[in-house]
Amino acid sequence: MRLTSIDLSIIALYFIMMVVIGIIMKNQAKKSKDSYLLGGKKLPWYMLGLSDASDMFDISGTMLLVSMAFLYGFKSVWIPWMWPVFNQVFLMVFLSKWLRRSNATTGAEWLGTRFGLTDKGVKQSHAIVVVFALMLCIGYMAYAFVGVGEFLEIFIPYQTIKDIFPFLDQNLEQFTVGTQQYTDALIAAKHFTAQFYGVSICLVATFYSIVGGMHGIVLADFIKYMIMIVCSLFVGTIAMNALADSGIVLADKMPLGWDDPLFGMELGLDWQHILADAQVKLEKDGYKLFSAVVAMMFFSGVLKSLAGPAPNYDCQKILSTKSPEEASKMSGFISIILLPIRYFMTMGLCILGALYFKDLNLGHTADGVNFESIMPAVISKYLPVGLVGLVLAGFLGAFMSNFSGTLNAGQAYIVNDIYLKYFKPEASRKQIINMGYVSGIVMVILGVGLGLLIKDVNMIFNIITAGLYGGFVCANVLKWYWWRFNANGFFWGMFAGIVASAIPPALSVSGVTHYFDGTRMLYFFPIFFVIQLIACVAGSYAAPPTNTETLVNFYKTVRPWGFWKPIRDIAQQEDPTIERNKNFGVNMANVAMGIAGQILLTLLPMYFILSKWMGFGIVLALLAVIFIVMKKTWWNRLTDF
Repeated sequence: MRLTSIDLSIIALYFIMMVVIGIIMKNQAKKSKDSYLLGGKKLPWYMLGLSDASDMFDISGTMLLVSMAFLYGFKSVWIPWMWPVFNQVFLMVFLSKWLRRSNATTGAEWLGTRFGLTDKGVKQSHAIVVVFALMLCIGYMAYAFVGVGEFLEIFIPYQTIKDIFPFLDQNLEQFTVGTQQYTDALIAAKHFTAQFYGVSICLVATFYSIVGGMHGIVLADFIKYMIMIVCSLFVGTIAMNALADSGIVLADKMPLGWDDPLFGMELGLDWQHILADAQVKLEKDGYKLFSAVVAMMFFSGVLKSLAGPAPNYDCQKILSTKSPEEASKMSGFISIILLPIRYFMTMGLCILGALYFKDLNLGHTADGVNFESIMPAVISKYLPVGLVGLVLAGFLGAFMSNFSGTLNAGQAYIVNDIYLKYFKPEASRKQIINMGYVSGIVMVILGVGLGLLIKDVNMIFNIITAGLYGGFVCANVLKWYWWRFNANGFFWGMFAGIVASAIPPALSVSGVTHYFDGTRMLYFFPIFFVIQLIACVAGSYAAPPTNTETLVNFYKTVRPWGFWKPIRDIAQQEDPTIERNKNFGVNMANVAMGIAGQILLTLLPMYFILSKWMGFGIVLALLAVIFIVMKKTWWNRLTDF
């Protein structure tokens, strides 16, 4: 542990600031339901973009990114397509505008604008979206909970606090040091300590997010992101100076091709004679046939992106913007503000980890070295006093941003789509706000409860991306682009997708299959998609089409492209001035440029920190071209459909 009184003071000051923000924003949040859940739809797009980026700059994700950068080098920029990171490009180009035009409060409420309120399957489709959204929110809260506990346990280990909190004491003295019993007891002690930290931090995050609502969340996120920018610049600069002072060419310590983002059919990185544990990890991850894996990630990622935002904090931030145009600006701003800053820190921590790897006291898993612990180990050992506290405050703020943003989304669904819809439609403003408090507490209990049952960060991450998102895709793609798709088809598609995609993870957790081993879960995606597609089409034709008035109103409001000709013809009969959305081609061109821009924004700080000026100049030039072209093809055309 290297936490000095200065570091602890910085962390304590940050927590006090978060509590004060919650208190200050309490009255602002109490003005109305929209003010509490959506900030009154008056928050500027750049503030919401910073807040959304802050939610994504989380502890668990950054630990994964640092380990990926260490193991895969520049080729690691492609791996986040698994999530997929480029869904923000689709939102930026057209989907954020389409979603914001609904003027809804939540994703479930949005369904009313697409399917109406009376057709067959409407109640079921609404219910399954609410259930899915709450499952997703609880999963993300558990993901954040597990990550922050593991992170803090490295800085304030079990041995330091067991005398202060006797209930954590596992009586290690009864075992002989070095025996299996001692090792098992020590692992259990560390696990309980991490859970204790997770619960403690959750209480602070719960207070300011429940009391302050969206206003409090956005202001806290803004402060936290300013801290993370400062921390990233310091960490990256320290890494550059350490690399220069060492006189080491980092590429000489890494496998051939580590500093090249391009790849062939195979990954082409050989760690065997440099670090055998790294080679074991690469083989387990399953990225050997890298071209095939990247292609599969791109295929599944495009479909997930076409589905629009999942019903979580991202969706809520889009619905909180002032206008459809500002919704697009917000989504575009996220990549610009997030990727260079996050990867400047990621690469800085990676370089420090590579330079001093033999001196790091990394934990171990059943498969060898725990590479996810590189980030906290480097922060603890090689950052100066004061900066350690600032980085910890920033990352704890990152946890609280992710946790509170997800909590706010869950509250919105409980209040708007359950309480007001089914129990008390005429509830007063005070009753709505009080229900927001109650629902927030319930969500925290469920999220933390799930987190207590999860073994590690990677497990909960895979459950979310492979299990939950696997059941989300098909129904949510068709709802935008096919007029004949109705609420009945939506319900059966979502139901079939969730059930089908939940079976392999459930079997994997129980030890029956090895679904989460490496990239295996990617190859299940086409199977899940076909199952969902059959259920969607069969369910849609098993019920009449959505009533024409609802479809025409949706088409006039959202103005999507896709298979809408019958509805467009009716709309044009009513209003001859309505034109077909002809932007599919330019939208796809902007998407392609945006995805390329994301990769370049990620590579920019990586080349900079390694002082690879030729590569940095090429990336910067390509980025300039993309920005200039998209200024004309996207920014100047934000009001076009």
